[in-house]
Amino acid sequence: MRRFHILAVAAAVALLSAAAMAQAVQYEIDPVHSSAQFSVRHMMVSNVRGEFAKVTGTVVYDPKNLKASSVEATIDATTINTHEPRRDDDLKSPNFFDVAKYPILTFKSKKVEQAGAGKLRVTGDLTLHGVTKEVVLDVEGPSPEAKMGPNIKSGASAATTINRKDFGLVWNKTMETGGVLVGDEVKITLEIEMGRKAAAKPAGGAAVRPSTGGAAKSAR
Repeated sequence: MRRFHILAVAAAVALLSAAAMAQAVQYEIDPVHSSAQFSVRHMMVSNVRGEFAKVTGTVVYDPKNLKASSVEATIDATTINTHEPRRDDDLKSPNFFDVAKYPILTFKSKKVEQAGAGKLRVTGDLTLHGVTKEVVLDVEGPSPEAKMGPNIKSGASAATTINRKDFGLVWNKTMETGGVLVGDEVKITLEIEMGRKAAAKPAGGAAVRPSTGGAAKSAR
């Protein structure tokens, strides 16, 4: 009888542990449906907007234990697009991003906190132009999951503001009327769609549901 009781307790602990682990969901960022936009002041009179088209990475989200949550993202700097080819070439040059030397931007979270209903605050290291600085992302989401066929998706929006000079982007020109050609403050917005990562293949060789995060698996 005592042995049965011990086994029952052990089984209950195992089930509770499994349930706790199951709360953390792993996602892959879908580069087809994700982007990073930025806005910077031009000639002190208007805002120029642009975007990076290729955002990839992984997200681990546990709403019951945000300390177990994390974000790692990579942005392809060579995909910069402001809808003006000559300006894009300048932004890719050593004057700004120098994409030949620094082709990627990365973000790696260090802390995820609740910031109100449906909102998170994610603190982490942004590496841009070979310089790493801590930034804080204000996040809306993640959204409730949506399912179509094998695809299980969620999404989130994130925003932060940086000073480009902190990352070594210092090129500028003084205008005849005063002020400078390019503002220092850069507003960044991320629009992220992410799919649940495929579960690990269980013992016995059972079929595994395909990944839903990559471009090839994306629901269009």
